[in-house]
Amino acid sequence: MTHIITSLCLRDGACVEVCPVECIVPGFPESEWPWYFIDPDTCIDCGACVPECPFEAIFPEEEVPAQYTMAAGQERYPFGGERYAAKGGEVVDLTADIQHNYDFFSKGPGYDSAP
Repeated sequence: MTHIITSLCLRDGACVEVCPVECIVPGFPESEWPWYFIDPDTCIDCGACVPECPFEAIFPEEEVPAQYTMAAGQERYPFGGERYAAKGGEVVDLTADIQHNYDFFSKGPGYDSAP
């Protein structure tokens, strides 16, 4: 099991700073979302990254919500989509973000995350 950074991430970077095993890495290109990934082979599931994320974008893999209710003004960068801010109450499925994390590490540098 690992933790997953979902499309709620807005690249604050606090998660990178607190990771004791340095398993959080930037996506490619660094100027586009997805901005960070957690290496499932390196992650020790300590959870240090979760409370550091101001966007509440990080979840243990088995807890990534299929029905996440977005708060008013909360932003999201869905894979292959445009950044948008919620009006509040929109329900989104964040479980699709899990596979992109594994694809990034199985396909290596230069992986194009767009579907």
